[in-house]
Amino acid sequence: MNNGFILVVDDNPTNLAVISQALRTEGWQVRIAVDGEDALNKVVQNPPELILLDVQMPGLDGFEVCKRVKADKATSDIPIIFMTALSDTDSKVKGLALGGVDYIVKPFEQQEAIARVRVHLQLRYLTQTLEQQIRDRTQALSQALEELQHSHLQVIQSEKMSALGNLVAGVAHEINNPIGCVVGNVSAVEATIKDLFGVIDLYGKHFPNPGAEIEDELEAIDLDYLREDLPKLVKAMRDGSDRIVSISRSLSTFSRADTDRKQAFDIHEGIDSTILILRHRLKANEHRPEIQVWMDYGTLPLVECFPGQLNQVFMNILANAIDAIDEANQGRSAAELEANPNCIKIQTALSGDYVQITIFDNGTGMSEEVRSRIFDHLYTTKTVGKGTGLGLAIAQQIIEEKHGGTIEVNSELSKGTTFMIKIPVLPHTF
Repeated sequence: MNNGFILVVDDNPTNLAVISQALRTEGWQVRIAVDGEDALNKVVQNPPELILLDVQMPGLDGFEVCKRVKADKATSDIPIIFMTALSDTDSKVKGLALGGVDYIVKPFEQQEAIARVRVHLQLRYLTQTLEQQIRDRTQALSQALEELQHSHLQVIQSEKMSALGNLVAGVAHEINNPIGCVVGNVSAVEATIKDLFGVIDLYGKHFPNPGAEIEDELEAIDLDYLREDLPKLVKAMRDGSDRIVSISRSLSTFSRADTDRKQAFDIHEGIDSTILILRHRLKANEHRPEIQVWMDYGTLPLVECFPGQLNQVFMNILANAIDAIDEANQGRSAAELEANPNCIKIQTALSGDYVQITIFDNGTGMSEEVRSRIFDHLYTTKTVGKGTGLGLAIAQQIIEEKHGGTIEVNSELSKGTTFMIKIPVLPHTF
């Protein structure tokens, strides 16, 4: 409080000297002004802690000076104590209404004046201290709220991925058991069919005339056709079972549980498994043709990361891309769809020490206002019940905070959206 100064404003040199000396005796720094204009200039140049202001002065009187000081946001909180010989109630009320905090009536008692000054300086100091405490508490609460939001995202992310991972892993496990039986027996069936045809050929060699009944039956079943078609049926069974094994493997890749340490991971496997999970949404429906997925994969090293979390990022971005394409197809004609087919393009490349993943869709695109807010917590453009506003906020947190990478988006209304993700190849630690 003593680091500032008190400004004394009075056109009477005797009054200035007396009050200034009394204030300095108490240890306060004092500056003086001899009229209203002088006072305003000093207040603007270097605001004081308190102003002792004479009311009756030539030119700008004390009331006008007070009015101007209070009108300026930079100086409005400076306490002003009026010094005046006017003791009528109207003058006091006018001064207080203009923003004055107190009155000292001339001729004044020195101790009373000192006491009033001390009280208002203490009030100013306490007010400033309280305001700083409020600012500090507000900042602390804001930080706590931000940390709580991050924790909230973590909990939702963990629970969501855990539930989805358990579901997908369970489905993969249930598929593995029966398909394992099929795959294991296809080879045996092929060998058995080969043996049976061999025996039939052997009988034909040794018994060229088997009799009318057997010949009629061979003609009825069309043995030559069976000999050609049955191996094809078995091969189709093998191809189908191999496809199911591939799907099961992709499901297991997608649902891969994260540990507390990063693991070496093939980014392409993660993208492929995510597309597989979303395959049913890519197919043609009554509103639009099939969404084509074009992949341009570069040669990438394994990345030290949390695979389950990265798969969640791919899931969020690709699911949003499908939503955007579905929205863009509303009202489009067949000619428009043929001229600009629905597509999602995924490109990967090694860029220095980073793996770069680019995901483009030719959906509705976004306005600049929406684009600038898509990573905000709880922000969504989807209708009630269809969006939480957490997906891309979590994606940003996973890429930037968990992996030390970057995620950016470029978009233009009616022209589509591109997400660009960079993830360091080597593990990122804080």
